[in-house]
Amino acid sequence: MIVLLIAILILFALLGAPLFSIIIAAAMTGFYFGDIDLSVMAIELYRIADTPILLALPMFTFAGYMLGESNTSKRLVRLTQAFFGWMPGGLAIVAFIVCALFTAFTGASGVTIVAMGALLYPALKEAGYKDNFSLGLVTTSGSLGLLLPPSLPLILYGVIAQQMSSGQEISIEKLFIAGILPAILMILLLSLWSIWANRKAPVPLTSFSLKKALSAVRESIWEIPLPIFVFTGIYSGFFAVSEAAAVTAMYVLIVEIFIYKEIRLSRLTAIVRDSMVMVGGILLILGVSLGFTNYLIDAEVPMKLFDLCQTYVTSKLVFLILLNIFLLILGAMLDIFSAIIIMVPLMLPVALEYGVDPVHLGIIFLANMQIGYFTPPVGMNLFIAGYRFNKPIMDIYKATIPFMLVLLLAVLIITYWPWLSLVLIS
Repeated sequence: MIVLLIAILILFALLGAPLFSIIIAAAMTGFYFGDIDLSVMAIELYRIADTPILLALPMFTFAGYMLGESNTSKRLVRLTQAFFGWMPGGLAIVAFIVCALFTAFTGASGVTIVAMGALLYPALKEAGYKDNFSLGLVTTSGSLGLLLPPSLPLILYGVIAQQMSSGQEISIEKLFIAGILPAILMILLLSLWSIWANRKAPVPLTSFSLKKALSAVRESIWEIPLPIFVFTGIYSGFFAVSEAAAVTAMYVLIVEIFIYKEIRLSRLTAIVRDSMVMVGGILLILGVSLGFTNYLIDAEVPMKLFDLCQTYVTSKLVFLILLNIFLLILGAMLDIFSAIIIMVPLMLPVALEYGVDPVHLGIIFLANMQIGYFTPPVGMNLFIAGYRFNKPIMDIYKATIPFMLVLLLAVLIITYWPWLSLVLIS
């Protein structure tokens, strides 16, 4: 009977049934056959709704959607170009930095490729970079920034990890700090690769101009304080994460509507609707998945999984290698929010048994998911870039391979050198 029900659920999933319905059906089936009252599902929905940190999700999401609708991307490009355009590979480095900052606020939803692609792809080609290089750079940069605050996936991982009650402190603040150096490492390696890849066809540099730099600063004067709200506010203890999210959302609202006047008031309701539809989907999946997580814990699935792993995997090193491979495949198949919600409850207890720090695990998880966005054959960013730039998907595949290899090197360093993620919080 159970096998038949599992087969039916898999069939519905393959036919395109909503993810939350599959998760809740699986959880209810497990509780039913385990003679556990199904009211536990409602209790879990209430418990997740009563989590204070979740206030940060809608606020940061709304702020990200507002920034995506405005001309913030153009101002960021001009600002970074004014300060870094004189460096070898300056425009490529500008692209990496801008895309990382933009993705950190807007989330990994393809917005970066759509918003930044229109600016960076023509600019890179005009500056003398090869078409294949420019295409690969913009496509892979679409997911840079997942490890930088206030990344929604970082917050979501923290929320789920806290609910697991692992016995170790897993605060959002620690995750925000832990992601900084790994993110810088990724940008640094990509920048070095860009300089090396274009060494035989040097791209003309733009000399530094104090006048242009000051002009770019004046133009972006209202965006520059944004990271200050998040970094200094949270790390100094002046703001909680949820308070920083509320301040950021209000600040962006005032700046974009009343100061820059780039978003009309009539457009505001549509932006609120679109951003909250996304948040609603995440919260619904999160609520039912925590119910499913309770079933997995009651059925001792994580411990059974660990026992199975121990049979074939005896060392932490081998476990991390297999974890990286699995996460890369998972990232190509699932969107990042679904992957976090479904897999973290299973992976976290097993990783803890192997001695992996839960904060370090979160950074490993998101670093792999970042690459999964452009991993063939079904990485989401590949198709967004193909549609956005009107290029055959095979051309996109070929263009992203060098950047993927560089980021794989970064992931290996992040995975096997925990110091990089944990030094700032230790």
